[in-house]
Amino acid sequence: MAYQLEEINRKVKADPKAFLDECDAAYQARVDHAAEVIISRMEKSPIVLLSGPSGSGKTTTAMKIEQALEKRGVNTHTVSMDNYFRTLDRAKAPRTPEGDIDYESPLCMDMELLDQHFTRLSQGERVMVPHFEFARQMRNDYRATPLQLGENEIAIFEGIHALNDDIAGRHPEATKLYISARSNVLEGEEIRFKGTWMRLTRRAVRDYNFRGTGVEQTLAMWANVRRGEKLYISPFKGKADIILDSSLPYEVSVMKNYAKPILEAVPPENVRRTELLDLIRAFDYFEAIDPALVAPESLIREFIGGGAYQY
Repeated sequence: MAYQLEEINRKVKADPKAFLDECDAAYQARVDHAAEVIISRMEKSPIVLLSGPSGSGKTTTAMKIEQALEKRGVNTHTVSMDNYFRTLDRAKAPRTPEGDIDYESPLCMDMELLDQHFTRLSQGERVMVPHFEFARQMRNDYRATPLQLGENEIAIFEGIHALNDDIAGRHPEATKLYISARSNVLEGEEIRFKGTWMRLTRRAVRDYNFRGTGVEQTLAMWANVRRGEKLYISPFKGKADIILDSSLPYEVSVMKNYAKPILEAVPPENVRRTELLDLIRAFDYFEAIDPALVAPESLIREFIGGGAYQY
């Protein structure tokens, strides 16, 4: 699916709040459909595997699906698969071609423990969900939390490797979702804003505002993030029972307020300057939207802040 620039700008000028409400409602409809599919498959497995590349909005979407399921009477537990990272052993850690630690690699995950937990949860047994401390790059079992699924309960495990064969392949009965901002913005047939730019913009703004990471550092990591997507994430999206597009037609108009200034501040000598200039210029095609109009429940709030969800 692609969006048309002319229609976006027309709706922004006419009634931006109505446009935002329309887009949010369309996304909620996709979430509700996902919830219905999950319910229809509950007899097969109480496990839901939710995957998608960086910046796809997995966390917010998982929370929205949880809300939709709860409204339908299904008690839901969302678990971040980040907690199943192994304690970092630099001597044995997977490496990129450049020799850096490859944090995108599924080899960083404790696949055996995930396999055990999926099996035990499906059998109604109690497990202890681990807690990974990113600051210390280690798992802290003292902060593990118990999880046990009763009747009419499910667990959503969300993470970039959820559909990897070493996880989903061992549990084909689980319901599988793939989420990504997949839509380009076109002017006629010409691409004005790429779906991958949407995800880069989301990550850059979130990193800058909430993770203490400058844009240059995000850009430096982005090449390996994209390489990891092509190696470890995208090849498995065809296994998904549901593919959900998390892009919102209004988001470039909102992100323009946040992303353009911090991207313009990147020094000219940056090795990705040429691509950055293309991205910066692309924002000029869009009418801006006041971020104050964005609903607290919007997926975009995961990246700009001020939302109703706790991350």
